[in-house]
Amino acid sequence: MSLINLLRKTSRNKLFTTPSHAQKFFIFHKLRNLYKLDISETETHNPQEALLKAQYRASKIYGVKSTSFLLNGSTSGIIASVLACVNPSDKVLLWRNAHPCHANAVKLAGATPIYYELDIDKEFGVPLETKPEVIESYLINNKIKAVIITSPSYEGIVSEIELIKTICNKYDAYLIVDEAHGALYPFSENLPKSAVQIADFTVQSLHKTAGGLNSTALLHCNCDIDVSKALSIINTTSPSYPLLASIEANINYINSKKGRGEIEKIISQIKTLKLNCNNCKFYGDDITKILVKHKNYSGYDLSKILFEKYNIEDEKTNKKSTMLLCGIGTSIKKINQLFFALNNIK
Repeated sequence: MSLINLLRKTSRNKLFTTPSHAQKFFIFHKLRNLYKLDISETETHNPQEALLKAQYRASKIYGVKSTSFLLNGSTSGIIASVLACVNPSDKVLLWRNAHPCHANAVKLAGATPIYYELDIDKEFGVPLETKPEVIESYLINNKIKAVIITSPSYEGIVSEIELIKTICNKYDAYLIVDEAHGALYPFSENLPKSAVQIADFTVQSLHKTAGGLNSTALLHCNCDIDVSKALSIINTTSPSYPLLASIEANINYINSKKGRGEIEKIISQIKTLKLNCNNCKFYGDDITKILVKHKNYSGYDLSKILFEKYNIEDEKTNKKSTMLLCGIGTSIKKINQLFFALNNIK
């Protein structure tokens, strides 16, 4: 039985267990259906068993040794990955301006951070890819236990993960890839190659581009380390099973013919937008990240005009460019509205 069907079945039970709302008392009435699916482990129904099966099925979809469902975002996946493969006093190589969870993970492990820098693209004002030769220069001179790479970046810049993994293997270092913004990569040949089958640990945020609810994410493992022990240290013992079931449903959808078709429709429409936008330049390896530079405006000015005149809010802006994030929930209508706005800004 799938985790989704298990929750539907247990909503008919008369519960004298936690959670205390007993699937009947709805503090926020608009979420009453969510309350009906909110259960804990009991002797009569064990959602933990269904969860393990759901995670196993997911690992087969992604072609990895194990996949873990996360409810605290990619942050918990990065922390668990570091805790799983790093010991106190070990050294970990990471980008200085990476997401704070990278440095926090190293700190929690009692390890020593070694920082590398990324070049900045002068025209668009965004960090470039992690260069393999830079990683090797650190591995040669330091006994480093793990390397953390962010790929893709917020702006859709992708690093050469296969080559970096080869270098890490050469120096016996684990490779952890923060692929939070690349959750759609395994499901389209028109997107960059995913790290899930390459790196030792890969973390993806379903809520960023794959249509998941906020905080839902995945941790993929491709080495012989059991990450469940590290996850048990940082995870709650009372997880939200409706959220976990939503992860199962999310993966099933983006892996389905319909879901993959929706991804291709979005990609095709963005290609059309980029080909036909006047006065704009685009950059990046991931087409779903619309990193745009207008020839007459700074990134901040473009962001302001899009918001105030066209009610379009971007994901991230700098002095030179603006990035608008697209995902499985981005409608063709919305992309066309962005196209109209970009083409009509004088």
